Amino acid sequence: MKTTVEITDTLLTAARRVAVKEGTTVRALIEEGLRKVVDKRARRGGFKLRRVTFGGKGLAPGLSHDDWNAIRDRAYEGRGGR
Repeated sequence: MKTTVEITDTLLTAARRVAVKEGTTVRALIEEGLRKVVDKRARRGGFKLRRVTFGGKGLAPGLSHDDWNAIRDRAYEGRGGR
């Protein structure tokens, strides 16, 4: 979609330099910048994971922090996982 954007001459000049240096276009730089801003702002008011803790004494017997496959298998045991 085409649109018109007014930006300062100094910013456009800097963007052109960056585009040439990186072998890209000013359009690509503008899209990249807009994506970053939109993504960042969309996350602000988005989903927040509530803090949850539980009691216990670490991993179940026989599991090791270095063996994520075993931890995952145990977590999905009896739930239709692998």
